[in-house]
Amino acid sequence: MNTGRLVFTQVSDVLDPKQLTRCVESYPMPRASRGMPARDQFLAMAFAQITFRESLRDIEACLRYCPQRYAMGIRGNITRTNLAYANEFRDWRVYEALGQILIRKARKLYADDSNGLDLEEMVYAVDSTTIDLCLSMFPWAHFRKTKAAIKLHTQIDLSGPIPVFISITDGSVHDVHFLDQIVIEPGSIYVVDRGYLDFARLYRIEQERASFVIRAKSNTKFSVQKSRTVDKTTGLRCDQTIRLSTWKGKRDYPKPLRRISYVDPQSGKRLVFLTNNFELSAISIAAIYKSRWQIELFFKWIKQNLRIKAFFGTTENAVRTQIWIAICVYLMVACLNKIHGIDESLSRILQILSVNVFQKVPINQLLTDYTSKDGHLLISKQLTFNDL
Repeated sequence: MNTGRLVFTQVSDVLDPKQLTRCVESYPMPRASRGMPARDQFLAMAFAQITFRESLRDIEACLRYCPQRYAMGIRGNITRTNLAYANEFRDWRVYEALGQILIRKARKLYADDSNGLDLEEMVYAVDSTTIDLCLSMFPWAHFRKTKAAIKLHTQIDLSGPIPVFISITDGSVHDVHFLDQIVIEPGSIYVVDRGYLDFARLYRIEQERASFVIRAKSNTKFSVQKSRTVDKTTGLRCDQTIRLSTWKGKRDYPKPLRRISYVDPQSGKRLVFLTNNFELSAISIAAIYKSRWQIELFFKWIKQNLRIKAFFGTTENAVRTQIWIAICVYLMVACLNKIHGIDESLSRILQILSVNVFQKVPINQLLTDYTSKDGHLLISKQLTFNDL
C-alpha cells in the first residue's frame, strides 16, 4: 500500500466492493435512497464504530464537511436524516450477508492457528449474550414485562477468535433454540453451557456423528453403568458411563453418556460434564470445557470496544444493521491482524486505528511505530472534530 492512502481506506480494503454490491442486489430497498447508497452507509457506520461516535449527529459533524471524505470512499453527503433513513429501511440482511463473507475470509486466515487443546478435531463453542434495551424505546424487543432486550447467539471456532455463525433474536428466545439453526459438522466437538441441556437436541449432534461437551444439571436422573479410575491429583473425581433413567430422558437420548466430575484446583468449584465422546481422556474433556471461556471473552470484547449497547436508531432494522456492521468491523480488524502479521491484541489495534483514521501511512508501518517504546503514550488520544 502506498503512503498516499488514508488508514481508514486501507481498513475498508479488506472488503471487496463487488461483494458489497452483490449483497445489496440480493436485498434491494423498496425505494432507493440516492442520498445514502449502501457503500456510504456502511463506511459511515464503520467509521462510527472505529472512532467511537456517540450519535448520528456526531457522525454527521465529523463527516459532512470532512475534506478527506472523498478519499475515504464516501461519495454523497452524510446527513443525519439520510443515515437514519438508510438504517431504518435498508434491509439489515445486506450486512449479515457481508458479515458471512468476512467470516469466511477471516477463518481462512486463522485456519493454521492452534486452539491450545492439541486435538485434531474442530472445537466450537456456542453461547449467547443479552443486550439490554429500554422497553419504551424498543417495544419490539420482547424480553420481560418491564424490560426489553435482544440476544446475540454465537458459535465461534476456538482455533481463532472468529465467529462461525451468529443469530440475533428477541431476548425472550431461549438459548437452546439456537442449536436448531447451526449446521453440525461430523467429527467436530461442540462445547456448550448447561443452558443448552436438551437431550433431544444433543442426540441430534450424536446422530450427525459429532461430539458435545456440556455441564450437567444437578437434577439430572441417571444410573451408572460403569466407572473408570481417575487421577484425583489432576482435579478429576469420577469418570462414569451412565444412562438416563427417566422415561423422557430415555426417549430423548437412548444411548449411553459419559459423566465426568472435576474440581477446579483454583476456585475449588465442582463441575460435572456430560459428553458422548468416549475416546478422549477425562482431563481433555475438562480442558475442552475450560476453553469455552473464549466465547465469553469474545462477548466482552465486542461490548467494550464496539458500539452495540447504545444504538443510533430504535427500529429493529436499525439495531440489527448496527450490530452486523459492528461485527464486520471486528472481522476486518481481525483480518488486518493476520494480513500484516501483528503481534498485538485486537483491542490495541482498534485503538491505534481509531486515532489515525485520517493519517496517510501504511498500516503495517503505523502499527510498527506504535509498538515501539513510546507508542502507548499516543493511545489515550481520542479523535475529535478538530482533527478533521
